[in-house]
This record gives sequence, C-alpha cells and structure tokens, in this order.
Amino acid sequence: MPSNSNYTKLFAGSGAVTLFNALRAFAINKLLAVFLPPAMFACVGQFLNFMSIGQATSSLAMQNGWTALTAQSKNSMDKLLGVWHGGLRLTTFASMLTFFVAILFCFMAPLEVLLPGVPTKLAQAAILFALPGVFATNIITITAAVMNGLGENRKWALINMVTSVWQVLWVAFFLYTGRLSVLSIIATQSIVAGIFAAQIASRAGFSIKQIWKTVLDTRGPWMSYILMGIVPMVASPIVLTFMRTTIANHFGCDAAGIWQSVWKVSDFLFMAMSAILTVIILPRVSANMSRGEFFRMFNPLLLRVMGISLVMIAVLYFGRSILVQVLFSHAYMGAVDYLPIQLVGDFFRAGGFALALVLIARAETKAFLSVETGSEILLAVGTFAGIKFLEFNGPMAAYAFENFCYFVVLYILVWRLKWNTP
Repeated sequence: MPSNSNYTKLFAGSGAVTLFNALRAFAINKLLAVFLPPAMFACVGQFLNFMSIGQATSSLAMQNGWTALTAQSKNSMDKLLGVWHGGLRLTTFASMLTFFVAILFCFMAPLEVLLPGVPTKLAQAAILFALPGVFATNIITITAAVMNGLGENRKWALINMVTSVWQVLWVAFFLYTGRLSVLSIIATQSIVAGIFAAQIASRAGFSIKQIWKTVLDTRGPWMSYILMGIVPMVASPIVLTFMRTTIANHFGCDAAGIWQSVWKVSDFLFMAMSAILTVIILPRVSANMSRGEFFRMFNPLLLRVMGISLVMIAVLYFGRSILVQVLFSHAYMGAVDYLPIQLVGDFFRAGGFALALVLIARAETKAFLSVETGSEILLAVGTFAGIKFLEFNGPMAAYAFENFCYFVVLYILVWRLKWNTP
C-alpha cells in the first residue's frame, strides 16, 4: 500500500503536470476570448462538444481502460500485448465508423442552426479538418493512459507537457496569421502533438507495429470500460449542447457566451483534480483488495481531495473578478455574478469524480452507468426548470444540485461495495 510520502510525491508530480496543462488551457482560452466576442465564443464551445462526441465514439472512450488494464497486465508481456492489440482493433473499427458518420453529418446536418454565425462552407471545412484532429487526440489520450498504467510517470508527464506546448503554439500561430478559420484551428490543434506522443510512447514499449503483429487479441475486458467511458463522454456534450441552446433561446447568444465562460472555470478546476486523481486511484484500486485495505487508502485521500477543493473554491470565490479578467476579457465580466453558485457544484464534483473512479477501477458497470445517466438527465431537466424559476441563475443552480446528488449517491454506492474479504 502506498505510503503518505508516496502519495505526496504523486500529488506533487501529477500536480506539476496538471499545472502545465492548466497553463495550456488558460493560454488557448485567453487567445480565444481576446479574439472572439461572447457569441462566437459560445459557438466554439458548441463545436468542441461535437468534437468530444467524435472522440468518444472513435476511441470508444476507453482511456480509463487503457490505464487500468495496462496496470493489471504489465507483469506479463504476452498478456499485455494481447490487451493492447484488442484495444487498438476496437478503436480502429470505431474510428472508421465515426469518420464515415462525420462526413455524412458534414453535408446533411443543418450547420447554420447548430453553429450560428458560421458560414456553412467554413463549418464543413472545420468538420473535415476535425477528423485527423480527433485521430491525433486519441493517440495522445491512449499513449498517456498507457504510460500511466505502466508507471512510466516521466513519459506520462513528457507526453502531457509536449502536447500542451504544441497545441498552444498551433492555436497562437494560426489565430495571429488568420490562415485558418477559428473552428478549423481548434479542429487541428492536436495533429503535430499526436506525432510526438506516439514517438515518446514507443520508447516505453508501446509500439503499434509490434502490437499489430501480436497473435493474441484480447477484447473481452474492454467491454465494461467502453460502456463506462462512452456513455458519459457522449451524454455530457449532448446535455451541454442542450443547455447552451436553451440559454441562447431564452437570453440570446451573448448570454450563452457568458454561461460558456462560467462553465470554462469549472472545466479548469475539473481538469486539475481529475488528472491528479486518475494517476493516483485507477492503477491502485482492484477487487482483490480487502475492505480494510481500500478504506485505509481511500478515506484519507477523499478527505484531502475535498480539502484541496474547498481551498481552491474559496480562493476563486474571493478572487472571481480578477479571475474573469485574467481568463477572459472585459466583455465577459458578467460571469462574475454567476460564479458563486457554480463553484458550489465544483466543490462536490471533485469528490464525486474520486468516488466514480473507484467504480470504474472495479468495473462496476451497472452502478456507474446508472449514476452517470441519472446525473446528466438531472442536469438537463434542472437547467430547463431552473431557467423558469431562477432565470439566468438556473443553469448554475442545476449544476450545483446535480453534483451534490452525484456525490451523495456515489458515496453510498462505494460504501456498500463488496470486497475480497470483510
């Protein structure tokens, strides 16, 4: 069982990489906020939701599986190669189907409605450019997850840091030169970074050529991770699209951009906590643990997570005016009034994610999917009802309530899990 000093090192190491990724997200977000008005900023968020759905369906959202199954099989090279072979084959088939559907979507969907203010030809070009962009993003995600599972923390960190630098440089260069539309820039930002990620992973033994030559093809263990990954990764962008569209219809496109900026703050917080927790929890939780071993490991960790989350929330609450100016621009200052309620939801979201990772690591598929599906429905319904009663505060209140319920339900489920021994 990892000691407190080991946890401190893991927190420090993964925290440093997360800080680097946060700087990348901040830089890209700041560039977009400076160059774009709120209405177009909301449109970019809509396009990113479409890309998220494409990434989920093409990769089958198996990144947690790549980490967990790699960690479980790393002591047997033959078994490990078979698991990797099965995962790559599933991803390849899913990517081919996703790209075919995306091409049909490009020419058949009402893009002028889904992406208001963007010329149809530019929207079509962005979707086509997104296909190699999604492929590259999948490479980055898979290789980083595999390095995490192998315990190659330096290579995991290097993949994250190198890809972050390339993405910022890509977005900055094309925004300043104007050689691509904003949506096309977002669609292609991961292409060069994906090449570097593949090269770094190959040095740790994750060689695609070697994996494809492997005779063993293990696909069975992937199924539960596919379900647990793809449902939230598809459902969440759909719900966010519904929320953004509902807000725009009630309050206008600029108001949707203000809401988008509020949501971005939550994204930054979640990115920081989820990256750290995934590195710490997924490779270490298994059904072979005893109940006592698990709670000795997890309870102190959950308390740390909630404590760190509380400190971060407090800092952001008191510095929210400065935060909005730094992250965005003066055009987004309206977000300051709506951040407090959103931050309440962020507090519970961190703890809820830690609990959800336990279900993922244990492959508790039914329980995880039930909670995820219920929470997304609750958020959508809560947004619609919240706007009726609380107007523009409605979506933020719905988010806070949804995450509180998510945390409570998951805590009860984790407490009732059956372990190897009492």
